[in-house]
Amino acid sequence: MLFSVKVQPKASADRIIGEHGGALKVSVTVPPEKGKANAAVIALLSKKLGVPKSSIEIVRGETSRIKTLRVRGTTKEALSALLNAATNTRGKGGV
Repeated sequence: MLFSVKVQPKASADRIIGEHGGALKVSVTVPPEKGKANAAVIALLSKKLGVPKSSIEIVRGETSRIKTLRVRGTTKEALSALLNAATNTRGKGGV
């Protein structure tokens, strides 16, 4: 499954914020240096989706804030549930 992610590096917390401009908005605490933010995004999504980190791959936008990710071992429904949970907790810190 492919989907877009908008990354906010150097944030106050690692969390999934919700939908933003057709992409899943994710914040991570690390700076965008030497792939640290990419690794943090993968770790966060791995934990939230319940899939191994090796199942998540950045296929486009490795040096951009807007990325296209491929996730194996999950369903569109699981991603939708994660987005709904983030949207329902908006203003409370995300997921």
